[in-house]
Amino acid sequence: MILSCQNICKSFQEKKVLDHVSFHIEDYEKAAVVGINGAGKTTLLRIITGRMQADEGQVALSKDKTIGYLAQNDAVDTSNTVYEELLSVKQDLIELENRIRDCEIAMQSVEGDELEALMRQYASLTHDFEMANGYAYKSELTGVLKGLGFKEEEFSKSVSNLSGGEKTRVALGKLLLAKPDLIILDEPTNHLDMSSVAWLETYLTNYKGAVIIVSHDRYFLDKIASRIIEIDQAKATVFSGNYTDYARKKEQLRTAAMNAYLNQQREIRHHEEVIEKLRSFNREKSIKRAESREKMLEKTEVLEKPAQSRADMRLTLSPRIPGGNDVLTVEHLGKSFGSHLLFQDVSFEIRRGEHVAVIGDNGTGKTTLLKIINSLLPADSGSFHLGSQVEIGYYDQEHHVLHGEKTLFEEISDDYPSLTNTEIRNTLAAFLYTGDDVFKRIGDLSGGERGRVSLAKLMLGSANFLILDEPTNHLDILSKEILEDALNSYEGTVLYVSHDRYFINRTAHRILDLTDHTFVNYVGNYDYYLEKRDVQTAALHRTENGRRTDFYVSSGQENSSDNASSQGRQDWKARKEAQAKLRKKENDLKRCEDRIALLEERNRRIEEKLSDPSIGTQAAKLQELAKEQADNNAELEKLYEEWEALAE
Repeated sequence: MILSCQNICKSFQEKKVLDHVSFHIEDYEKAAVVGINGAGKTTLLRIITGRMQADEGQVALSKDKTIGYLAQNDAVDTSNTVYEELLSVKQDLIELENRIRDCEIAMQSVEGDELEALMRQYASLTHDFEMANGYAYKSELTGVLKGLGFKEEEFSKSVSNLSGGEKTRVALGKLLLAKPDLIILDEPTNHLDMSSVAWLETYLTNYKGAVIIVSHDRYFLDKIASRIIEIDQAKATVFSGNYTDYARKKEQLRTAAMNAYLNQQREIRHHEEVIEKLRSFNREKSIKRAESREKMLEKTEVLEKPAQSRADMRLTLSPRIPGGNDVLTVEHLGKSFGSHLLFQDVSFEIRRGEHVAVIGDNGTGKTTLLKIINSLLPADSGSFHLGSQVEIGYYDQEHHVLHGEKTLFEEISDDYPSLTNTEIRNTLAAFLYTGDDVFKRIGDLSGGERGRVSLAKLMLGSANFLILDEPTNHLDILSKEILEDALNSYEGTVLYVSHDRYFINRTAHRILDLTDHTFVNYVGNYDYYLEKRDVQTAALHRTENGRRTDFYVSSGQENSSDNASSQGRQDWKARKEAQAKLRKKENDLKRCEDRIALLEERNRRIEEKLSDPSIGTQAAKLQELAKEQADNNAELEKLYEEWEALAE
């Protein structure tokens, strides 16, 4: 075991963020910390690394083990070049290499015992250098830089002239080259393109140390994590497996907890009804049974209702009119910025109902393409046209549709004055804005919070062609899943740019990969793209005119539909049998209740007759009534017991 966290507690202004959080990390284990935004994930990492003190609890790191931590947006700030900055991590190896060179030079001018001593020193130094992988450190450094998306011509750039995202990549590279025993990464994929994220996945999977990751990239977590630590309502729960395993187990546990809660609530209501009924019988035996049940009910430990899940939150996107079958036609489109060519001679079509994802490395022109189609930028060559009755809804990364001075409520109500207050609140609640949150100013929101408001406005529109630029950026996993479900049920057409491979896998029917200044078309989701990418790229390079080839795969639904049909018939038969049994019990209970009511009413009338002075002297009549009453009571006794058994 390399790390142990025991009963970690942390509060901010009486709000409990971490409540007795406990878990441990084994040597070489790859673990992920997940939870909604604000759950306390980053706080936990800061406590583990000593950047923040816990209110209670203990963090223990194994003796002689080292931690490397990359926080969100951590960046270096130096006048070194990119290459020099990463090389600084290998300073010990550089000094060792210099000592070896000094030794080699010295050996040329000495002899005898002095030479023997230098040779022994040389052998020791070269052994240490070899054991530290010294002969490969320069190629390792180059591999890390290229893996993180730096081109060779960028190695000599000054770090001080890099963007914030590029500086963060340099900081990540330094951390990876330092090779601590435990790497802790907070959102490491935020500034990486797809190829860099894929490289990082492979690097971390093969890393000879332990890793703790906080990330909203579910595909990334699926590839790396073997354990998931969930922070939910300040508590920690540990799940074995990757993210998909966790999501499945989490839903199973929540379903079981909700079923247990609902079953208990039904049982409580049933007991209360039985108690009320037993009291209504107004017999000593029935009243005692009612009291016994009340005591049993009081001792019942009532389950709490499970927290709301993603399935409880629905987001609906509905086009006002369907539009024509031909939604978008792009012909020979080209765009450059100065001497920098983005794409040229690009042609493709999008049909009604298609969900098309545009992917590619950073800076290849994906967002530029969306802006051209949305008439925000002119193309250098070629053309595009929209189909009949196509109405665009555009989501941009900068959220230009929002007004910083307005509150969330005003942002929606001003653009959609016909909505009631309840409808506006329900819309915002679907994006996790509840209570007084709706009165926050747009200008005070984080990037992710503004993104959710932009999506809310998009949802209320009636567009039949959605153009989305990185719609999942800054969204937590819960919000992503709500959006995925909404897009999957959307009957209109979608064209979007995204680096979120899990999101693409769930929502895309087709992928356009922007590579080598053109688009390669894949008819399928992201897994299909990975399967066919090498073949398709090779075919593109072999084709002189660069025409694309679409691949189609059979889904095998014919056989599965037969099996599903057979299983469906069995399920239908079982449901019918269960329904028949339930109807019989309900009928028996109704018959029992009706007979009880009839006999109780008859006994009431007998009591009235027995107290009638006019028949007080009719011995035979009194005897007859008394016998009937006794027979009724005997039958009622049996009926009460039968009713109680049926009521169970």
